[in-house]
Amino acid sequence: MDLIQKAAQLRREIEKHNHSYYDLDSPTISDFESDALMRELKTLAREHPALITPDSPTQHVGGTAQSTFAPVRHEVPLESLNDVFSLDEVREFTEKVSQTVGEPEYVVEPKIDGLSVALEYENGRFVRGATRGDGVTGEDVSENIRTIRSSPMELTDAPDHLVVRGEVYMP
Repeated sequence: MDLIQKAAQLRREIEKHNHSYYDLDSPTISDFESDALMRELKTLAREHPALITPDSPTQHVGGTAQSTFAPVRHEVPLESLNDVFSLDEVREFTEKVSQTVGEPEYVVEPKIDGLSVALEYENGRFVRGATRGDGVTGEDVSENIRTIRSSPMELTDAPDHLVVRGEVYMP
């Protein structure tokens, strides 16, 4: 199989699994396996930029927004977080962050798999919750967010406009 065919095959396979995971809520492979496929495609694209296509899963995140909820266009795209698979990659990440922002503090938790959301506040009051969707357009899930007891509906000392990214999950 040549590189063009390999890249096309990886794109099809990743999109098939993304559809099952994001749109059907019925994953067909583990997160680790999905991350490994994406990593393989990203490596191919980095080493052979001519293989990059506009519709490649390396060029977008998440699934497609469904019509069940009203669409929400994010002010700032909600990008996917980078995965790391080795201690060397963790060191590279921390060095990059340190060079960018100085000496950060970290909070590390076990990986959870939930629903990425952006919570919007105006003058400290919750006004909207939206899913990540494809990173640019998500779904308005404000009424669902209001049912989560640990999700604050009011913030003290908040800026006039605040968007908080988080993860909704059930332990």
